[in-house]
Amino acid sequence: MNFWNLKKLLMNKMLNIIVVAIFLIFVIFVIFVAGISSNFKGLQVGNGKKSSQKFQIGSNKSLGDAVLVSSEVLSNKLIEFGIKRGVNHEQPDIGETNRKIIEKYNGLVMGNKDSKNIYLTFDVGYEGGYTEKILDTLKNNDVKACFFITGQFYKTNPELIKKMIDEGHIVGNHTVNHKSLPKCSDETIKDEIMTLHQEIYNDFNYEMKYMRPPKGEYSEKSLAVVQRLGYIPVFWSFAWDDWDESKQGREEYGKKKILDNVHNGEIMLLHATSKDDANILDEVIKTIKSEGYTFKSLDEFEGE
Repeated sequence: MNFWNLKKLLMNKMLNIIVVAIFLIFVIFVIFVAGISSNFKGLQVGNGKKSSQKFQIGSNKSLGDAVLVSSEVLSNKLIEFGIKRGVNHEQPDIGETNRKIIEKYNGLVMGNKDSKNIYLTFDVGYEGGYTEKILDTLKNNDVKACFFITGQFYKTNPELIKKMIDEGHIVGNHTVNHKSLPKCSDETIKDEIMTLHQEIYNDFNYEMKYMRPPKGEYSEKSLAVVQRLGYIPVFWSFAWDDWDESKQGREEYGKKKILDNVHNGEIMLLHATSKDDANILDEVIKTIKSEGYTFKSLDEFEGE
């Protein structure tokens, strides 16, 4: 073999080695990129589907970490929930922004427009002395409701919470301190929700799953955290200013407000702190039933 043939043979072998090396580097690079992409997708929130990762009592820190990381890229713009009331018992306009974001995180705001169902809910930030009467009225009318409680109510009225559970009502989470969630860090939101969750579970062996954002203030980011904690955010399609202690003594006004705005699929928000609501509830329930509506639990919710 002469010099030129030897040189040519060596160059061919070198070229083959270089090609193989480049191919191996490319394969390693593809595997690396695929791994990063998979990890990132696993942390993303907001794909419009209900999360399969539910909070479990005694779970480790990884869920909390995932909640914090996954919500960082979402908007935290504060939205004050509100509706535009309908006429002639038509469903109200909840607004496109509200609808889009709430539906994205599997929240409840209004039921099927063709079903004459009413979902009765109460916010109970503290005990005003009327919850017992409200519970008795519900029992006498065979109506189940959802009571969204705070940490203060839990600490001062455990016997009423037990009565709610024993009589078949739903106990919902209204957070420990009733803070505006968009103004809280992700870690604070987690503490506000899961501290109360754990306390109710420990004392009553009851696991809450519905959560109402305090003050009706939310953001896409806060709802993402709520969902990742295994909770269903619940808003409303009717409310009135029954919460104002200085405006009690308007029973006829309150009755008319409620009855004039009854609509299919309504999630009705009342406050158990209202003396007026406690006094008119029996007549309101009876009148709504006489108009062909059925009161249902949130567990029986029928979507659009």
